[in-house]
Amino acid sequence: MRDTLRSLLAEPRVPNPPVRVWRDWALVGLLVPVAIAEGIFREDVVWRPLVLVLGVAMIFTLLWRRTHPLAVVGVVFGAITALNIAAITTGSPEVGLYTTVFILLLPYSLLRWASGPEAAIGLALITATAILGGVAAAAADGAKNVLLETLIGGALFLEFPAALGASVRYRENSRLREIDQVKYREREQLARELHDTVAHHVSAIAVQAQAGRAIAASDPEGAVARLAVIEEEASRTLAEMRSMVSSLRSDDEPELTPQRGIADIETLAASIGGPMRIDVELSGDLDDLRPLVETAIYRLAQESITNAVRHARHATHVRVSVTTDGGVVRLKVTDDGETTTPVRNPSGYGLMGMAERVALVGGTLTAGPQPDKGWTVSAVLPKTGGNR
Repeated sequence: MRDTLRSLLAEPRVPNPPVRVWRDWALVGLLVPVAIAEGIFREDVVWRPLVLVLGVAMIFTLLWRRTHPLAVVGVVFGAITALNIAAITTGSPEVGLYTTVFILLLPYSLLRWASGPEAAIGLALITATAILGGVAAAAADGAKNVLLETLIGGALFLEFPAALGASVRYRENSRLREIDQVKYREREQLARELHDTVAHHVSAIAVQAQAGRAIAASDPEGAVARLAVIEEEASRTLAEMRSMVSSLRSDDEPELTPQRGIADIETLAASIGGPMRIDVELSGDLDDLRPLVETAIYRLAQESITNAVRHARHATHVRVSVTTDGGVVRLKVTDDGETTTPVRNPSGYGLMGMAERVALVGGTLTAGPQPDKGWTVSAVLPKTGGNR
C-alpha cells in the first residue's frame, strides 16, 4: 500500500495537455448566460450580486482546467468554501447557483492532467469543501441527519468524476507505454537488420578487395572486375542503410525493402566471391513457412556465412543446409576453418543478435567448434514461428 501511494505521489503532470478548443468556448458561452439568468430571476438567491459575480468568474476558469488543474480547483472550490463559511457564520440559508454543477468537470481534470502531489492537494481541498457544504446545509436545515446525507451525497457526487479521470489517464498511459514498447521492438529489429546487412556486405567487399590485390599484378582485368563487384556491393549497402535509416526518421509507415527469404540464400552465397566455396542445400517442404521464419533463416545464414568469412582462419569451404522435419525447419552452417581461433566474433553482438532472432520465433540455437575441425551453427525453428 505504501509503495502504491508513493508511486501515485510521484506521478508527473501529463505533458502537453490540450489547449483550449472550441468546445471549451462553447461550454463557457452556454453557462455564462444561464448563470446570469439564474442569478437575476431566481428568487431564493441570497447575496445576489456577490454570488452572481463569483458564479460567472468561476465559469471562465474552465478554460484553464487542463493546463492549470490545481489552480482552477483552488480558485473554484476556494470560492465555494468562502461562501459556505459565510453561510455558517451568518446563519444564512445555503447560497450558490445551480449552474455551478459544472464543478463536476474539475475533479475529472485534476486526476486526468495534474501531477500526483497536485492531485493530492486538490482532492484534499475538494473534500474540505464538501464537508463545509454539509455543515452549511445542516445548519440551514437544523437537522443533524442532513449533514450525513450531504456528506455521503457530496462525496459520491465529486468522487465519481475524479475516478473517471484517473481511469482515463491510466488507459492513456497504458496505450502510450504499449506504443513505446512497439517502437523499441521495431528499433531493436532494425538494429539487427542493420548489423546483419552491413556486416555481410562489408565482409564481401573485404574478400573481393583481398582477391583483387592478389591478382592485380598477374591479371589486371580480373582485378578491375573485382573493383566492379566492390562498387556494386558498396552501392547495395548504402541503399539498404538509407532505407533503414529513413524508416527510423519517418513518422509515417516506413516503406521497407522486401524481406529476404530462404530462396535468397543461394544468391547470398554467390555474392561473397573469393576463394572460399559456399555450398547451399535446400530440401524438404519450404513453401509453407511464415515470412517471419523465412526472414529469420535467411538472416541466420547470412550472419553465419559472414562470421565464417571474417573469422574462420584458413577456411576454404562453407556448407549451408536448410531442411524441414515435421513442423520445424532446421538450419545448419558449417565451415572447415581452424578450431584454434580464440574468438569467432569479438564483439559478441552477432551471436547475441542471432539468439534474439531465434527466440522471437520460438526456436533454439547452438553454436560452437566441431570436434575435429571447423565451426557449426545450428538452429531449429517452428514453421509457424511459435504461433506469434
